[in-house]
Amino acid sequence: MASACLFPRQMSPLLSLPLRPLHHCAVPRIRVPYSRSNVCGTPLPPPKAALFPELAALQGSLLDLVRASPPTWNSAIASNLFVFIVGSPILLSGLTISGMGSAFLLGILSWRAFGPSGFLIVAAYFAIATAATKLKIAQKEALGIAEKRGGRRGPGSVVGSSASACVCALLSINNMCGALFARFWQLGFVACFCTKLTDTVSSEIGKAYGKTTYLATTFKVVPRGTEGAVSIEGTVSGVAASIVLAGIAYSMGQIANFGESLIGATLQDKDSFQWLNNDVVNIINISIGSILAMLLQLLILTN
Repeated sequence: MASACLFPRQMSPLLSLPLRPLHHCAVPRIRVPYSRSNVCGTPLPPPKAALFPELAALQGSLLDLVRASPPTWNSAIASNLFVFIVGSPILLSGLTISGMGSAFLLGILSWRAFGPSGFLIVAAYFAIATAATKLKIAQKEALGIAEKRGGRRGPGSVVGSSASACVCALLSINNMCGALFARFWQLGFVACFCTKLTDTVSSEIGKAYGKTTYLATTFKVVPRGTEGAVSIEGTVSGVAASIVLAGIAYSMGQIANFGESLIGATLQDKDSFQWLNNDVVNIINISIGSILAMLLQLLILTN
């Protein structure tokens, strides 16, 4: 301590300079460019002028495809692709993956031949038939009379339900026999789905609610779910479904529905007709409905 007092520490020349307040010092200002996104932390949306015209053009192109009249293959594919993507959860409730593929081709063919109205007929058929199949599905499964895979239809069922409709659609697309027969092909198309819907609804409602079921050939009382069996509840429901789908094919659907029951009761699952499974019977059934509808229309026009 004594040495520190006798010999004071020399101050640095820098420390001996007089100190000035900081605000006297000239500090250069640097301008940093910023936007509202830097300040608020939220990025600004892209300029509307650069984005929305492209979306509007794309939307306009899609609408032009859908509204194409007469329908084209491009409009049919684009429309069905959109419907199947949006409605895939609903479609999977009633169709297997392979069944969806077959239904997609059917939808394209229907749209190309008859436009949106033709496609709506197929969609209405699918919706009503699936709803009828799902009714009391647990009870049907317990009795062993439910459709396989929980009521989900495969490609065989799709083809069996629409074979004659596809023929009518192809005939219409190729303008077979000219404009005179254009209405006949459309009528056959409608009658096909009307016939099959009558068959499906009457069968499924009969399985679920039929109190007494009779064999179509002998009217003998048989258990529910027997091939060729009919019931009052199922028949009335089938008539109602046929009217909803297409009133013009109402009577033809009923005649062909009885034909399906007759084939099932007499030939299906017999030793000599092992090839005559349910899908083949469906093809015969809907073909009868379509042909009878067109013959009736021809008879009306000639008279």
